[in-house]
Amino acid sequence: MISTNNVSLRYGARALFEDVNVKFTPGNCYGLIGANGAGKSTFLKILSGEIEPNTGDVSITPGERMAVLKQDHFQFDEHPVLDTVIMGHERLYQIMKEKDIIYAKEDFTEEDGIKASELEGEFAELNGWEAESEAASLLTGLGIGVELHGKLMKDLDGSQKVRVLLAQALFGKPHILLLDEPTNHLDIKSIAWLEEFLINFENTVIVISHDRHFLNKVCTHIADLDFGKIQLYVGNYDFWYESSQLALQMAKDQNKKKEEKIKQLQEFVARFSANASKSKQATSRKKMLDKINLDDIKPSSRRYPFVGFKPDREAGNDLLFVEELTKTIDGEKVLNNVSFMVNKGDKIAFVGDNGIAKTTLFQILMGEMEPDSGEFKWGITTSQSYFPNDNSKFFDGVELNLVDWLRQFSEEKSETFIRGFLGRMLFSGEEALKNANVLSGGERVRCMLSRMMLSGANAIILDEPTNHLDLESITAVNNGLINFPGTILFTSHDHQFVQTVANRIIEITPDGIIDKQMTYDEYLGE
Repeated sequence: MISTNNVSLRYGARALFEDVNVKFTPGNCYGLIGANGAGKSTFLKILSGEIEPNTGDVSITPGERMAVLKQDHFQFDEHPVLDTVIMGHERLYQIMKEKDIIYAKEDFTEEDGIKASELEGEFAELNGWEAESEAASLLTGLGIGVELHGKLMKDLDGSQKVRVLLAQALFGKPHILLLDEPTNHLDIKSIAWLEEFLINFENTVIVISHDRHFLNKVCTHIADLDFGKIQLYVGNYDFWYESSQLALQMAKDQNKKKEEKIKQLQEFVARFSANASKSKQATSRKKMLDKINLDDIKPSSRRYPFVGFKPDREAGNDLLFVEELTKTIDGEKVLNNVSFMVNKGDKIAFVGDNGIAKTTLFQILMGEMEPDSGEFKWGITTSQSYFPNDNSKFFDGVELNLVDWLRQFSEEKSETFIRGFLGRMLFSGEEALKNANVLSGGERVRCMLSRMMLSGANAIILDEPTNHLDLESITAVNNGLINFPGTILFTSHDHQFVQTVANRIIEITPDGIIDKQMTYDEYLGE
């Protein structure tokens, strides 16, 4: 078990945490959530001992081992991959090295024999004989093939290093596991493997993630960092979100009957309990959920941007025809005779291992790149708006404040209108006068979405729109696309985003495409 006692942390006049008292118990997975800049990663560093709080302390049950997902991708460059994983259990790795040194001695003494015997006993207690096979199994599950296990870490690319460091954190069944964005750089199979691992993990997990599907699958509790405090809620992310929105609505409208809201909360409880990810905990969690009343759920201080796309006109039935598009980039054929037809109301998720292929297709459809062969044709009633994967040309070197930047893309030029629009996208007051070339990644995305909303297009193309966004903005974009009455072509690594928006899946393969009229979960289950 790990707990905090009156933990506070200040940076100058700003308080990240004030007298935080929270207890994380074995058998549970806690999703640590909070707005950007709230201090989620900093709190994990306090728990791990990397940062000292100004006041208070962290307590860990004596004898328990903590493992942390390392963020320094170069720390182990001179070590073999398999050794790097085993180094996640420092004491076990130390014993292995001490044994090697003793057994390598030419003048092996009686004292060495006694020491070796002691080490062998501790080695066995720590399940050392299974260490290499366990490490190899973790690596394989995370997509690191056996052929890489003997290589040095410096020979791996960035994505592979992240997976090895994740395997290192998972190794040896730690009592407390701290994971900061563990799904970054993982493919669908590796994320599914990690979900299953954590669902079956019997000890304490505290995880930060922007992947809502992942949080919903693995979390038994949500640790909400808000107002400088951490409040624990039983349930997964969706349950917390729906409950907090319900509480917020009630706070806004005191005239509504409380009984109605309580009934809605009970419906949420029933729905969540029926879908518990850890079956052995489902019963006890349902009892806890049944005890929740509306007063236990506090309205959040978070702000959600408004994302809503309204087409100026309805598109006809002839939307888009694509015929035998082929494109080779740097000697690699990324599109191979791609043909498909887009129908009115289609919301198509483009999937596949090759991200360049999807981006290339979108650039061709928007006239930014010419195909080597093949053709496409948009219907005459369509209007298109595009969210590119790389938006740097819209911001780098642009000496405009946000009001003037957005005015370029608006038919209504008045400052009142533009400021009102920016305000809904969380750029209020002085924020609207920021220079466009100093924006963060998430702020740029919100500006690009504003530009798209002003276009009035009835067909929109989005290439990874959730990158750089926090959970609140991802949720807003997700809901905006669900409600959009037009046609969408998009790609995203966010499972829940794809599942809730798409009604059609097109997989781009080296041989062409696989086209399925179904949801994402149905496609993955085939």
